[in-house]
Order: sequence, then structure tokens, then C-alpha cells
Amino acid sequence: MHEMVSLISEVGFPVAVTVFLLYRIEAKLDAVIESIQNLPERMKGI
Repeated sequence: MHEMVSLISEVGFPVAVTVFLLYRIEAKLDAVIESIQNLPERMKGI
């Protein structure tokens, strides 16, 4: 039982950090995708 608690405590923190970072990156990637999709319209105005 102690081994399981140790494993969860060792693996749990990195998993939580990874999920948090992936969530933040996802929001930024959405903004980049939207900018790229709008780029042709913005280039027509130049």
C-alpha cells in the first residue's frame, strides 16, 4: 500500500503540471490558428 501512495505522489505532480501546461498551450494555439486563418484577408488589404 505504501508503494502505491509513493507512486501516486511521485507521478501525480508531473501529470498535474503537464495537464496545466497543455491547457495553457491549447489556448495559445487557438489564437495562432485564428491568426493564420485571418492572414489572407489581411493581406488583401495591403
